[in-house]
Amino acid sequence: MTTTWTRPTTEPVDIEKYLGVNVFVLPAQPGLIALHTEARDAGADQARFVRATQRIIRLLLETALSHLEHRPRPVTTPTGFVFDGVEPASPELYAVSIPRAGDALEGGLREIRPDTRFGKILIQRDTVTKQPTLHYRKLPAGIAGNEVLLLDPTIATGGTLLTAVNELVAAGVEEHRIVVVNVLTCPEALATVLSRRPDLRIVTSHIDQTLTDQAFMRPGIGDFGDRFHGTTVRA
Repeated sequence: MTTTWTRPTTEPVDIEKYLGVNVFVLPAQPGLIALHTEARDAGADQARFVRATQRIIRLLLETALSHLEHRPRPVTTPTGFVFDGVEPASPELYAVSIPRAGDALEGGLREIRPDTRFGKILIQRDTVTKQPTLHYRKLPAGIAGNEVLLLDPTIATGGTLLTAVNELVAAGVEEHRIVVVNVLTCPEALATVLSRRPDLRIVTSHIDQTLTDQAFMRPGIGDFGDRFHGTTVRA
């Protein structure tokens, strides 16, 4: 039987307990807010949207990579002194994108770490019921037991993300070793996801005000995949 999505609550959602523990938000500096302003403008064409979101994505990815496990690596500098540095604990990097929107983050990560081993989990949300359906999964060999970046630019209801996380856990990836890379989410989504997956980590560039009764974030950004790939229906 098909069920229609209903907004979980009309009361404000308190996410303070997650901030800095599970949820890591980029500092709201003027430069980042300016990029969000450009991307959220309904009048922005595809080129403007892509340019703004790619810059946001670059900031997100560098931050997300810093949340992966590192180990000490002292090096000798050209002046002969020792710098107590670090390096990634694992030589291999695994990432999984949720097409189509997640592909936007994949391109940015390839520029930073071209050696990344990528997987895909295709999930589509019904436009009426808002329920997610898994259509396809292809994960790289060796992903079990490793840290994984899960690329999902918008998290509104949380259903799609939870489906993807379930697939990763079923494939042998421990929940606490999953780092979600996200451009935009909302309190309702964070509460839904983290109440079910409390060891998940989410790196985001912004938390919107709320979720509407139509399951849209407010003020929102529109359909990320359509705007990024240029498939938005023109009036």
